Amino acid sequence: MSTVFVASGAGAARRLVVALGAAIVLAVAFVFAPPLVAGWLPGADFADEHALRAGFRSAFVTYWQAGQAELTPELQAAVDYWFGYHVVKAVVALLWSIVLVALGVMLWRSSLRTRQPNRTMFAVAGVITTLVLAVAGVAVLANIQGAVTPFASLLPMAVDGAADASLAGVLTEVGQGLDDYPGGPAALEVMVEDFARYHVAMAALAAAASAGLLGLGVVLWRRRAGAAGRVLGAYALAAVALGLLFAVVTVANVTTALDPAPGLAALMTGGW
Repeated sequence: MSTVFVASGAGAARRLVVALGAAIVLAVAFVFAPPLVAGWLPGADFADEHALRAGFRSAFVTYWQAGQAELTPELQAAVDYWFGYHVVKAVVALLWSIVLVALGVMLWRSSLRTRQPNRTMFAVAGVITTLVLAVAGVAVLANIQGAVTPFASLLPMAVDGAADASLAGVLTEVGQGLDDYPGGPAALEVMVEDFARYHVAMAALAAAASAGLLGLGVVLWRRRAGAAGRVLGAYALAAVALGLLFAVVTVANVTTALDPAPGLAALMTGGW
């Protein structure tokens, strides 16, 4: 019997090490993999984010001055790169989240099987894992949003930092066009519509996250009992609080999506 218990404990320890190693690898991949993979896309010629910002700014000026709805080849290349970047980042963040959930469950079970002081150690590790999981979960949502509307998610780069004369002039024209919106150049219509989709995407994602967290909170609250009751109750309250926060995010994004021009004007004139 004791031999079986020891073997089981050794197996659990190995699974913990594997899960922790996978979580670390995916955390590193989350930072370094997206630009590498996105750089393989046809037409992508951006060595780093600085090069992307410079390329997008130049392409944005050309696009606006062209006065057309269709993206210019240079701007399309930047948008395609940013799409690929966010797709890779979202996939890695999702895998990272799955591994963190598995790691958290393992730590939770280990804390229930062991005595003090190991129980405290596993519990603290579980809390840290949960916090990192929250970061990874938000990263999943943000990068899905970026992949759905890569053009809109690139727009902050146009106003991030000092602008040359050409870009400054374009930003002024964009701001004036938004003051008189609807109407104006075809490019402006494309920007407003994509900006609206950008907030619709986050509204949908935040609503799903809110529903999931509120449901999780109810389940955990109902299951609180025994030695783990207080911990489950704390997690239930945390899940409900996060669910309510995402509900607020949902309302804010729906509001902006219904009337996107003022929000885009604030972004493009530095008042965001």
